[in-house]
Amino acid sequence: MAQLGILVAIAVAALIGLWILLYFIPIGLWFTALLSGVRISLIQLVLMRWRKVPPSTIVNGLIASTKAGLNLTRNDLEAHYLAGGDVQQVVNALISAEKANIELNFKSASAINLAGRNVYDAVQMSVIPKVLDTPPVAAVAKDGIQLIGKARVTVRTNIKRLVGGAGEETVLARVGEGIVSAIGSANSHKHVLENPDSISKLVLSKGLDSGTAFEILSIDIADVDVGKNIGAMLQMDQANADKNIAQAKAEERRAMAVAYEQEMKAKAQEMRAKVIEAEAEVPKAMAEAFRSGNLGIMDYYRMKNIEADTDMRQSISKPGGQKPKEGG
Repeated sequence: MAQLGILVAIAVAALIGLWILLYFIPIGLWFTALLSGVRISLIQLVLMRWRKVPPSTIVNGLIASTKAGLNLTRNDLEAHYLAGGDVQQVVNALISAEKANIELNFKSASAINLAGRNVYDAVQMSVIPKVLDTPPVAAVAKDGIQLIGKARVTVRTNIKRLVGGAGEETVLARVGEGIVSAIGSANSHKHVLENPDSISKLVLSKGLDSGTAFEILSIDIADVDVGKNIGAMLQMDQANADKNIAQAKAEERRAMAVAYEQEMKAKAQEMRAKVIEAEAEVPKAMAEAFRSGNLGIMDYYRMKNIEADTDMRQSISKPGGQKPKEGG
């Protein structure tokens, strides 16, 4: 039994040692590369393990590129992996570009990949253009009618401008701006409805793909709808504003008139008070005249007769006044 246990332990140790040996020395991977025409030594595969580079990723990339007729080196693929790139994506992009006769080298592909863009999808979009749908764009023609348009933009990737070029959002924003400009420059909304292709021609002639990672192939107007009569609404708003201003000025004039009337009433009351005050002084003056001898009794009665005669004349002069009887 002891010998059996020793044999089992030796077998387990041998299996573990074989697994470790095959892990650090991937003989199967080396043999596969050899059969595929890729020349790489076992020492290099072992060193990849020590550099924390998966040998299968590098070897599979070399095999695929060699079968496609590309001349890639182990150092290039290792350097790209250590820089944080996707080796398989770059290799697939180079193979697709080679088959589609698109000019793309390893340096450009790795730069695009390290910039955060999917270089394989970019190559595919160069072969098969992509259609971008713009959101509804509202604009107003010169006759004041609002039009709401939608466009479909067909683009393909521009590999040379992929690094540092603007994305799809910029293309859609520029196309929307071009649609607004084209509709706004139209004299009548009817002309736009009759010739929607005039919008696409005008927008396409502006070179909206400048500085972007795409090349605009065509701009097609998918739909144009009639919106609100913005011109009429603006005129109504202006008329309401003018009316409110006129009402405010009229209210200001009325308030000034009321204030002036109240001021005049206050002045009239003040003058009436002064008159009453002056009339109150008359009896005092008359009494003082009697005491001083400046006014006699006959003078007083003569003055009263004059006052009565004056009151009679004033009553006669008023509308509806009675005339004195003849012989009275």
